[in-house]
Amino acid sequence: MPENDDLSWPSDDHDTSSAEPKGTKGDGEATAWLPVSGLANGKTEELAVPKVTPKSGSWFNPVVDVDDEPDVPKTPTPKWSAFEPATPVAPKEPEEPKTVFVKPVEPQHAEQPDWDQFDRGAPTPARAPEPSRPEQRQEPQRQEPQRQETQYQEPQRQESQRQEPQYQETQYQETQYQELQHQDFPRQEPQRQEPQRRPEQNRIDPPRPAQVPSANTLARPVRIEPSEERFDSEATVGIQQPEPPSEEPPAAETEAAPAPKPKKRKKRKVLVITSVIVVLLLAGLGGAAAMPKVSNRLGLPWAPNAPKGDIPKPAGVTRVLHGPDINGVAPSKAGLTAALKGPAGSADLGTLTGVVVDPATGDVLWDKNSGTPLTPASTTKLLTVAAALLSLDHGMQMSTKIVQGADPGTVVLVAGGDPSLTSLPLGTDSPLYPGAAHVDDLVAQVKKAGGGKISKVQLDVSLFKGSTSAAGWDPEDTAAGNTYMAPVVPVMADGGRTDPKNDHSPRIANPGTALTQKIAGKLEAQAGGTVTAPKGAKVLGEVKSQPLTEFTNSLLQLSDNMLADVLARQIALAKGGEPSFTGGAAATMDVLKQAGFGLSGVQLNDGSGLSDQNKIPAKVLSEILSVAAAPDGKDPRTAKLRPLLGGLPVAGGSGTLEKRYGDPNSSAGRGWVRGKTGTLSGVNTLAGVVLDTDGRMLVFALMSSGSDQDKGRAALDVVAATLHKCGCR
Repeated sequence: MPENDDLSWPSDDHDTSSAEPKGTKGDGEATAWLPVSGLANGKTEELAVPKVTPKSGSWFNPVVDVDDEPDVPKTPTPKWSAFEPATPVAPKEPEEPKTVFVKPVEPQHAEQPDWDQFDRGAPTPARAPEPSRPEQRQEPQRQEPQRQETQYQEPQRQESQRQEPQYQETQYQETQYQELQHQDFPRQEPQRQEPQRRPEQNRIDPPRPAQVPSANTLARPVRIEPSEERFDSEATVGIQQPEPPSEEPPAAETEAAPAPKPKKRKKRKVLVITSVIVVLLLAGLGGAAAMPKVSNRLGLPWAPNAPKGDIPKPAGVTRVLHGPDINGVAPSKAGLTAALKGPAGSADLGTLTGVVVDPATGDVLWDKNSGTPLTPASTTKLLTVAAALLSLDHGMQMSTKIVQGADPGTVVLVAGGDPSLTSLPLGTDSPLYPGAAHVDDLVAQVKKAGGGKISKVQLDVSLFKGSTSAAGWDPEDTAAGNTYMAPVVPVMADGGRTDPKNDHSPRIANPGTALTQKIAGKLEAQAGGTVTAPKGAKVLGEVKSQPLTEFTNSLLQLSDNMLADVLARQIALAKGGEPSFTGGAAATMDVLKQAGFGLSGVQLNDGSGLSDQNKIPAKVLSEILSVAAAPDGKDPRTAKLRPLLGGLPVAGGSGTLEKRYGDPNSSAGRGWVRGKTGTLSGVNTLAGVVLDTDGRMLVFALMSSGSDQDKGRAALDVVAATLHKCGCR
C-alpha cells in the first residue's frame, strides 16, 4: 500500500501480469483481462482493460500536468477485489441534474482501441472545471451487448449519423479494486436507487465493500452535480470524483446542460451544395457582366462604350438651310473649263448640255448649250416643287373626309387630293411618306361618331378633272402591275402601291376604288360606287396629309411621279385653274413666270416629267436652283425656295442617289453632291448643288440625250464629282 491515499499509476503501460489468458501482444504491449461474474448461466466473462499511459491519461482520471514527477517503478497488474455497496446518504432537495452521456466500451476488441477517446478533458487543479463535451468528439462505431434493465430508460441518441444502443439503468454500484503493489484502482460508485427524471443527490464517499463488478456497469453517464461535484463514468467502473471548489462557477454550470444534439450531415451537405451553386451563379453572372456586349447593354462602368468623361451638354440644333459660304474663293472660268473638258466630253453622254453657276454672285462659270431645250425627265419636278413653294403655304395640308351620305346607313369618302394616305396600322409610320395620315385613324373617327349602322361606303372623286394620264406617257406606265405610276385620282393609299413599305412594288390599276373597298370592309359595309357628296354633309371623320415642305421632301427623295402630278393640280386649285394635267402644267409655268424666271423653251404636259414631250433648257433648271442656294437676304424668293435644297437626294446616301457614286471615278462626290435625277429611255439628267474644295457652293444642271441609261448616269456622276475636286483657279 502507498503511504497515502492518493491514487497512483504505473510509469508506463507495460503489463507484467502473469495471467494473460487472452491478451494479445504486439510491440511490447499487452492487455489484461478482468473476470466478471453474474452473467447468464453462471458463466464468467473476462473484460478487457485497456492500456493506459501517463501521457494519454486514464479512462478514470484526467491528465494532470505535474512538474518534476518522480519515476515510478513498473508494477505488476493488480488483482481484483470486490466491495459491498455503500448505503447512500439521505437526499437533499432535488436539483436539476447535469448529465452528459458517455458511450459504453466493448467487452472485447478485435483491434487495439484508441484510448484517448476516453479522455474527457477533466480540469486541472489550477483551473475551474469544465463540463464534458461528448458532442465534440467522434467515436468509432461499435456494438454493445444488450442489457436487461427494469427502471430507468435513457432516450435513444444519434451521434455522427449512427445508431447508439439504448441505456437502461436501475441503480449504480460502486466498487473498489484491491490495492496491490502500491497501486490503487478507482472505485465504482455505490449502488443507489434513482427515480426517473429526478436529479441526483449529493453523496459522500462510502466505505469500500468488496463486490464483484456487475455487467450492468459497463456503461454509465458522466454526471455534473449541481453541488459542483463531478462523476466521470468510464467504460467498466466509476468512482466519485469531487471537483475543487470554485469561487465563481461558470455560468454554463448553473443551468442544466442540454442534451447533445445529433449532427446533421445531410443539412450540412445541402448547405455546402447550395453554397457551391450560389458561387457558380455569381461567377457566371460576373463572367457574363464582363462580356462587352452585356456590359454595354447594361451600361456598366467597365463597358467598352462607357463614357470616358463627362457627358457634354446638349447643343442647340436648327434645321435651317443657309446659303453658301461667300468667303470662299470661287473657281475661275478658265480653270473650271479645263477641269471639265475631259469628263464633259465623254461619249457616254451622247448630246450633253449643261451649266455651272456661282449662286453667291450669279456668275456663270461653265456653259455648254444650256439654252437648248431637251427632255428633262424627272428634273421636271424641280419646276413643280418650286411653283408649289412659291404659291402655296408651306404648312398647307391636303384633307381626306368621310361624310354622311344622302341615304340612311350610307357614308361618302370625299377625296381631297392626298395620295400619301397610308394603310399601315396606327403607330407605324410610313417609310415612304413620313408623317402621312392613317386609314385606320379615319375609320376609327367614323365608328366613334356613331349615327347608326353603316351599310354602304361611296366615293367622291370630283376634285380632279380630266384624264387620269398625261400626253406623252407610255400606256404601260399606268397599266396594272407597273412600278412607275397609277391612274391619277384625288385619293388612294400609299401612292397606289400594293406594298406600303416598298417604293418599287407594283401599282394598283384603280387605287381610289381599292381604298373605298378597304374602308368599307373595316366598317363592315359594302362599297357603293362613285357619287358627289351632299353639300354641307355632316363630317364623320377627317385626316390630313403631312405639311407641304415634308410632302415635297418625299416627292424629291423618291422622285415620286404620283405626288408630283397631284401637287401640280393643287397649284392649279390655288390659282383657280382646272385641276388636271393641262391645268396643273399651266399653273406651274404661270407661277414661275410671275416669280421672274425666264421660261423660254419650256414645254410641260405633266408635273412629274414622265411625259417624253416635256422640254426644259438646262439654263432654267440652274436659275431656279441658284435662287434657292443664294445667300440669305440677297433675293426675296430665296426664303420660299430654300426647302427645295433640303429635299435633294445626297450622293451615295439617300433617295435616288443612294446607290450611285460608288465608282472610283465618281466616288469623290459621295456626300458632297446633292441633285435631282431624271431618267427616261435615252435620257439622263442631273441638276443640283455641290461644294468644291474651297467650300464654295456651285449650282449645276446637266442634261444628256441619246445616251445609254447606265453609262449615261455614270458619266454624269463623274462630271459632278469633278466639280467637288476642283479648286480651278
